[in-house]
Formats: sequence, C-alpha cells, structure tokens
Amino acid sequence: MIPLSQYLHWCRVCPLDWAACLQRRDSNNILDFPVCVAASSAGGTTTAAAHHSNLALEPADIAVIVVYFITVIVVGIWVRPGSLLSTQSNSFNTVRFCLQIGASLMSSNVGSSLFIGLAGQAAMGGLAVGGYEWNATWVLVALGWLFVPVYISAGVVTMPEYLGKRFGGQRIRIYTSVLSLILYVFTKLSADIFSGALFIQVSLGWDLYLSTAILLLITAAYTVTGGIAAVIYTDSLQTIIMVGGALALMFISFARIGWYEGLVEQYMSAIPSVTVPNTTCHLPRNDSFNMFRDPVSGDLPWPGMVFGLTILATWVWCTDQVVVQRSLSAKSLSHAKGGSILGGYLKLLPTFFVAMPGMISRILFPGKFVACVDPVVCKSICGTEAGCSNIAYPKLVVELMPVGLRGLMLAVILAALMSSLTSVFNSSSTLFTLDLYHKARPKASEMELMIVGRAVIVILVSISLLWIPVIQASNSGHLFDYLQSVASSLVPPVTAVFILAIFWPRANEQGAFWGLIVGLVVGLTRMILEFSTSHPACGQDDLRPAVLARVHYLYFAMILFSISCIVIVTVSLATAPIAEEHLYRLTWWSRFSQEPRVDLIIDVGVPEALDPEPSNDSEEPKKPVPCWRRAVLVICGLNGSGSGPVAPEKENSELNSLQEKPLWRNVCNINALLLLAINVFLYGYWV
Repeated sequence: MIPLSQYLHWCRVCPLDWAACLQRRDSNNILDFPVCVAASSAGGTTTAAAHHSNLALEPADIAVIVVYFITVIVVGIWVRPGSLLSTQSNSFNTVRFCLQIGASLMSSNVGSSLFIGLAGQAAMGGLAVGGYEWNATWVLVALGWLFVPVYISAGVVTMPEYLGKRFGGQRIRIYTSVLSLILYVFTKLSADIFSGALFIQVSLGWDLYLSTAILLLITAAYTVTGGIAAVIYTDSLQTIIMVGGALALMFISFARIGWYEGLVEQYMSAIPSVTVPNTTCHLPRNDSFNMFRDPVSGDLPWPGMVFGLTILATWVWCTDQVVVQRSLSAKSLSHAKGGSILGGYLKLLPTFFVAMPGMISRILFPGKFVACVDPVVCKSICGTEAGCSNIAYPKLVVELMPVGLRGLMLAVILAALMSSLTSVFNSSSTLFTLDLYHKARPKASEMELMIVGRAVIVILVSISLLWIPVIQASNSGHLFDYLQSVASSLVPPVTAVFILAIFWPRANEQGAFWGLIVGLVVGLTRMILEFSTSHPACGQDDLRPAVLARVHYLYFAMILFSISCIVIVTVSLATAPIAEEHLYRLTWWSRFSQEPRVDLIIDVGVPEALDPEPSNDSEEPKKPVPCWRRAVLVICGLNGSGSGPVAPEKENSELNSLQEKPLWRNVCNINALLLLAINVFLYGYWV
C-alpha cells in the first residue's frame, strides 16, 4: 500500500474530494490520479499555494479591500490630534458620545484572534465557548456602574496612575505598567498578528510574513499619524464592517445546512474521514449545545466559566488600559454607562455570528480540514499535530462567500486586526511614556516624549514580527486555549489588587505589592510548565504535571486570585493603614466626598511644563521651518505651536463630576437591567 504521507500530498494537490481521495488509497496505482501526478511532478508545488490557486481574488474583492484601506487611512489622518500626549486630553474632549464609545469597546476587544479562536474552539467543543462573550455583558455593566465612577472621581488617565494615587510609591505603578506591556505582547499583539496572518494564508495563499509585515506597516502608519481619537473614529467604522460582514456569512452558512435545526442535527454526526483507532476524540461532545458543563469532566466547567472567567473578564474590561481608556473619554458618566450598555448588547452577538458558524464549518468540512484528529493528517494540513480547528472561519469565507463579499470579509478580519493593534499601540505607548519614561526623565521636552512614544510603537511592531514563529511553535492547535491559559497565569493578581483597592479602604501598598509578587511567582510557575510541556494529541497519554493535567486553567485563575487576595489582606492588616485624607474619591465608598485629598503621589499625569528652558522666540523672528522638519512634526503629531500639553485633570475637569441627569440615569439603569435579563434568558435557553 502506498504510504499515507505520499497520499496526503496527492490528496492536497488533487481536486478530488479529500475523503474520496483517501478511500482510493488501496488502488496502489498513482495513475488513478492523473491530475495529481501532474501536480506532483510539477516540482513540488507548495501545499498552500496549490490549494489556493483557484481562490484568486476577483476585481470586486480587490476593490472592496482597497476602498476599505483608503477609508481608514483617510479617517485616521483627518482626525489626527496635535500630539501623542495631547490625545490623552484633547481626544477626550473631541470624542465622547456613548454610541462611539460602545462601538469602540466592542471593536477593541473583537480582534482577528476572536474570529479564529472562537470559531475554532466552537468547531471542536461546541457552543459553550460563547460564554466568554456573554460573560462580558455582566462585567461591562460593572465597568460603567462600579469602576468608571471611581476612576472619574479620582481624576486619572491611566490605570497605573490610579494605583499610584491609591497606594503611593512607584513600585506598583511600574510593576503594572511593565506587566501590561508584557501581556500586550503575549496575549494581544502576538495572537492578533498570528490569527490575522493565518487567515490571509488560508484564504489567499500569500506569504505569511510578507502579508503580516504589510499589514503592520499600514496599521502603524495611520496609528503614528493619528492617535486615540483616530482609533475611536475608525473603530466605529470597523465595528459596522465586522458585524455586517460576519452577519452576512452567518446567514449564508445557516442557509447551507438548514438553519438552526440543521445545525443541531448535523453537528453531532460531523466526524473526520481519518480517525485514531480506539479513541473518541473525533466525536463531537455530547454536551456540545450546553453552556454549563460538568465541573469535572467538562472542557469548560461551569464553575470556571462563572467565577474564573469573571476574574479574567474583570481585568480585560475594568482594569485594562486599552478598554478603560474608551470609557474615560465619555462626555459624562451617563455616556460612559450608555457605552457599556451598547458594548454589552454587541457582545451578545459573537456567539451567533462567530461561534455557530465555526460549528457549521465542522459540518461542511469535517474530513477536509477542520475536524482532523490524526496527528499525521493535521500536521500535513496546518502544520500542527494537535488539530486544525483554527482554520474553521477562514474556510467558511473562502468556500461560501460570493465575489465581493469575500473581499468584504477579508476587510472585516483586517479591520479587527488593525483595530486591536492600533488600540494596543496607542495605549502601550501612553503607558511607557507617562508611567515609565517620564519618571526617568521628568524634564524631557515635548519633542523627546513624542519621539519616544513613536519609537515604542516601532519596537512593538518589531517584537510582534519576531514573535510570530514563537506563537506558532507554542500553539497547541487551539488559539483560544493559548490566550486564556496565559491570561489565567498572569492577570488574577492584578484583578485582586484593583478590586480590593476600590472596595476595601484598608488595603495598603505593602499588601498590594506582595500580593502581586506572590501571584506573579505562582502564575509564572504554571505558565513555564505550560510552555515547556506539549499538550497530548488524540490517542496520546497526558504526561503533563498534575497542575496542568488535572487543574483547568479557569480553576487555576480562581486559585491564583484567592492566593493573591489572602496575601493582600494579610500583609495589609499586619502593616499600617493609609490615612483617610489620602483616600478621598479613590474608593467606592468615598467617591462623592468633597474633602480635599492629599495625594500620596503628586507628580501624576502629564507635566505642566515639558520644556523648562526659557525661550526667546517672541523677541526674535522665527526662521522658516525646513520641509523635512515639518514632515517629522506631522508624523509625530506636533503642530509646531510650541504649547505643551495641559495636565489631563485640568483639561478634563468635566470628567471629575459624577452628577447625572435623573432622566438619563433612569434610562441607563432600565437598559442595564434589560440587558442582564436578556443575558440570563440566553443562558437559560442553552443550559
């Protein structure tokens, strides 16, 4: 019999159905595959290129993509603010409406990694992964009603700045800034770039690294010439593109299988053509349509989805600079709440237009790609032995979308990728410039800070490109598991610190710092074990340590959160408390206080004067500015006026008010209750 590896190659380059090709393996005669022989003898055409050779974009697809890129770049340049640092205040005064904030909350979180990861996880495990999206509804309400009021009353711009005011000292603020930058690389940049590149590779057959480099250059171009205001405006546009395109693909996919009834009937029989003997990993789970799964045997146990996931979601939605920055740009507290409500409604949708289409992809392509379990077959298809579920969504786009809409969906994925990247670029640049670099050089000029901020973006782009092969090697075949596992090992201590800082006035700097350090040591221990051991493939014994094999990462998040809370409480009670005059308007219980607060850290935010040297420009005639210098000023976002940025708290005094008009306060409260009621109904329907 001809070796399986040789047949896999023939079947990949042969236009025959994958399953039919494998069934003819016993013919022992390659002449049965004349087209395959021609392709094979053509000199080793690469698998991806051969497979996608008939998927060239039509002129309509190219036109859609070109129009999209031109639009977002023009918008980014059009709303370009004066400087990077002024975006921390000026853009807040420019962009404050709840519709834009809600759309931006959705768009900044829904990246290409969600399309790839959520659809792939649903293809293999069923509907329960949609709980990641529905859980966000509750946490978004908590953001608008619990966290944002404290941040506004504190008058802060960044999350490390809040911790600096709340606890004093510099080590917690520096710790959280550095950790945020590390998390951006490991969980945001790397995952989005990998998934976006994977989508392009599967759908178009382009070179992986060339496509990624082009995308990053375009993203960096309008990020550098824009700022957070540009991101928020383009996010609103991209949210419409993402939701509209994904909904179109959802309806096309459901129509192909007979709508929801067809999904329920056909998913349970969607098994791959090649299976591993004496195993059941090729079969769909019996609880595929159950949102709450067994706490022991479930792949997503319900206690972890309720409590562990909430810990992770609180970090994402309530303490992460990328997300909170949008809510802090609200015109008023009511607008911030309205943005949270709109974001909560939008987060109900990905379960339907991403997760369910991922399950449909398993139905339509079970034996070809999506549901493969044999390590040899999977390795031949997507380069990893653990599985190829990550390509579930790209396969739908390539196989089902008509001309024009295929280009639209590619634009959707690019929109998601660029939206996430621009958010991370701006927020990480702000964190580094204000919370790290300015501390080392408090007298730095505006030009110096601008150059440093732009240089940080360039460095992040470079690191992201270098990290692509690392995440490919670390990926066990399930992108979503990779993301959540890393988050479960690093973010619970940060969540614990923020929750206790806001709701427990007795928490002090010593307790918070040692809670972070102990949590980091415990979390890194598990993460190192996770990266140093491979996940078992179908039919292989799980030889990993018990902390990995028997403790689900969502359970570990609960354990790590508890350990951090215990350390924070114990150390805080054993050391001196923070005086009350330092806590006014920094906790939930004192948010309405009118008492003057004595900040533990005075030099927060942007310095009032960035250029301490006296200037005699007014006495001497100004020299013409060379063209090259004007170009640099434009790229760096400087208007050449020479006026330094205003401190955020002074510029945004309106944001320090928690007053709401009774009508809009009641409207927000009623809508929040309605949103949560819909969320409970959806959970109840699929339990």
